[in-house]
Amino acid sequence: MKVKTGIISFAHLHAYSYARCLQWAEDAELVAVSDADETRGKAAAAALGTAFYSDYNELLKEDIDAVIICNENVHHKEAVIAAAKAGKHVLCEKPIATSVADAWEMINACKDNGVKLQIAFPVRFNPPVRRVKNLIDEGRLGRILAIRGTNRGQNPGGWFVDSALSGGGAVLDHTVHVVDLMRWFMNSEVKEVYAEIDTRFYDLNIDDCGLLMLEFENGVFASHDPSWSRSETFPTWGDVTLEIIGTDGVTKVDAYAQHLHLYSDQKHRYAHEFWGNDMDLGLIQDFISCIVEDREPSVTGIDGLRAMQVALAAYESSAQKKPVSIIRSWGD
Repeated sequence: MKVKTGIISFAHLHAYSYARCLQWAEDAELVAVSDADETRGKAAAAALGTAFYSDYNELLKEDIDAVIICNENVHHKEAVIAAAKAGKHVLCEKPIATSVADAWEMINACKDNGVKLQIAFPVRFNPPVRRVKNLIDEGRLGRILAIRGTNRGQNPGGWFVDSALSGGGAVLDHTVHVVDLMRWFMNSEVKEVYAEIDTRFYDLNIDDCGLLMLEFENGVFASHDPSWSRSETFPTWGDVTLEIIGTDGVTKVDAYAQHLHLYSDQKHRYAHEFWGNDMDLGLIQDFISCIVEDREPSVTGIDGLRAMQVALAAYESSAQKKPVSIIRSWGD
């Protein structure tokens, strides 16, 4: 069985990577793409050798099994719900949405229409990160006491710095990945957030840096630095690092450490040339296999919701200048 798949929008930077992964995956077939920006969409369709639709509702009428949604954050909800009503399984770019209410609507729409909803957290499929998960599950670090995380990158520009389309800046963009890993490592939820958020690196009307202090329900304390603090000449666009402190050991992981050092006379800069495992391919393969095997996605809509809640609580904490509690309930 080949899972016939379409891509909705190339607004997000990862859309091309996901498209290539679909073309490499044995059980998948990229059937068509859509984009409200016709110039961008037609260019993507030509580069990928596939059909193009300017209206994703027309794409959803095609004989496809699934879609990958990569439009601007505030448009995730309408696209996911439309796909669910059309009976298509969904892989949605992170963050799942820009509000708790929207996220629940998306989750419920997929559940009510019997389709799978997976959120794009590819770092879960990075082999060094998965090894750390195994170390924790095997108890080799003992009881986890604290975690320090970072997700620092370059300013992506475009709609990412337009709050009307993104719903938030660096804190929303870069918190969800690392919080998802922390939750996954410990099977525990964040119960309280204290954050300081600001704009320090660029002349923007949106946040480009912050520092989050998190308390989990299992008693673990964690810190997280989400920022667009990397300059244009930095050797790599960003990072995902974690230091996990346990009663029996301490370990550190860098999801992007699989690289060579390149000193280029052509580009007149030092760069990291990645040689390691493609975590995007792992994400796509997992999404396709959950459809083929008819199982729950490894990263669910609830996972996307919980990670997004932490980022939203961070904004609330920074505005109020005090810790904010996250209350768990069905439907929130």
